[in-house]
Amino acid sequence: MKRTLLSILAAAGLTLTLIPSILTFTGQIDIQMNKWLMLIGMILWFSTASFLLKPKK
Repeated sequence: MKRTLLSILAAAGLTLTLIPSILTFTGQIDIQMNKWLMLIGMILWFSTASFLLKPKK
């Protein structure tokens, strides 16, 4: 359960680093919103992926 939740959160973090760039390129959001969403995605990704990438004992 814990690993599944971490995987979902990590995928959401990666999505938040990709989608805002596309939306900014197409002119649907401004650069400031892009920066905020990418910051949230980066924090979410690094906080969850570090636990997922640890070797199992």
